[in-house]
Amino acid sequence: MKEVILIKNGELALKGMNRCTFEDTLIKNMRRRLSDLGEFNIRKAQSAIYVEPENEDFDFEEALERVKLIFGIAGFSRACCCEKNIEAISKTAVEYLRPVMENIKTFKVESKRADKTFPMKSPEISCEIGGCLLDAFPHLSVDVHNPDEIITVEVRDYAAYIRAGQIHGAGGLPVGTAGSASILISGGIDSPVAAWTMAKRGLRLNAIHFASPPYTSPRAELKVRTLLSKVARYSGRISLGIVPFTEIQEEIGKCCPEDYFTLIMRRMMMRIAEKIAQNSGSLALITGESLGQVASQTLPAIVSTDSVTEMPVLRPLIGMDKEEIIKISRKIDAFETSILPYEDCCTVFTPKHPKTRPTLESCKAAEAKLDIEALVDRAVRGTVFSCVE
Repeated sequence: MKEVILIKNGELALKGMNRCTFEDTLIKNMRRRLSDLGEFNIRKAQSAIYVEPENEDFDFEEALERVKLIFGIAGFSRACCCEKNIEAISKTAVEYLRPVMENIKTFKVESKRADKTFPMKSPEISCEIGGCLLDAFPHLSVDVHNPDEIITVEVRDYAAYIRAGQIHGAGGLPVGTAGSASILISGGIDSPVAAWTMAKRGLRLNAIHFASPPYTSPRAELKVRTLLSKVARYSGRISLGIVPFTEIQEEIGKCCPEDYFTLIMRRMMMRIAEKIAQNSGSLALITGESLGQVASQTLPAIVSTDSVTEMPVLRPLIGMDKEEIIKISRKIDAFETSILPYEDCCTVFTPKHPKTRPTLESCKAAEAKLDIEALVDRAVRGTVFSCVE
């Protein structure tokens, strides 16, 4: 029996004339993610994508686990391929589905006849296969309303496919179909979730992290790499730039009013991130801000940080509360890493009473003593790049 992975791409079916572009990107992403598992072929036909192992060395189980995390896939199934005649379909259904049927009590059969030249209509196929399964497994009964398992038979142009159930995929759009954006990544809970959320909408990610040794330790950078690796399981490879931020924070500490420390720090981060993002081909910046969550995330504070950039700033978490963010963090297996006690530069020089309702004029006055252009230039030139997978 020949097994395949049958991919349903959901939202891509709505892309009209651009659908092929989205599907081709999804297939390219799938090939890259499965490339080390053995020889296989991927093809698309009739609103579905097929992953077909070329030999028995293909790691089918690992492939299923990886497919589950690829954005652009709404659902997928482990399916068996057979000849396109009712005798072959009946025989294959009994043999292939045996492990499933022996462990359930009720089922129903759903059939899809994509090949309209097939002599039996969909209801007739369902009745025939259902009868064969009842004969082979006498303990079973049919329940069309609430079955333990739904058996699907699809008769397509080239062959017939039999499967039990369907596994939910990661959904969203294939990474790369929406362009590239740069995520300002800290070691906290929010920014990895923001990165994952935007990758799900098709963005290819570049990451920017600000390090302030000796105030921050190498373990803080390792923590960020671990968090990005959690996101990369879904998004694929992520470019990471580590920005030297110590000099800037020390200058802010010496030259600026204490209640503006955090605001000016974030304004400097945005200036630096924009330049790095432009150099990497990114079209936007991404942050993990949630409105009102902390003092630097009030609306006036957000306006003050956005004013130093021309590039769009995407904030996918802006309307979420902390519980919603934590739920996603747990889902992508990032939460336990995010709460490790390794401080990032955002916790350095934190003012006792941060300004929550700044004006643009007051921010400019507070940072007036800084040589902003020189500080930003040195930070950009000192950024070290690597990749996380």
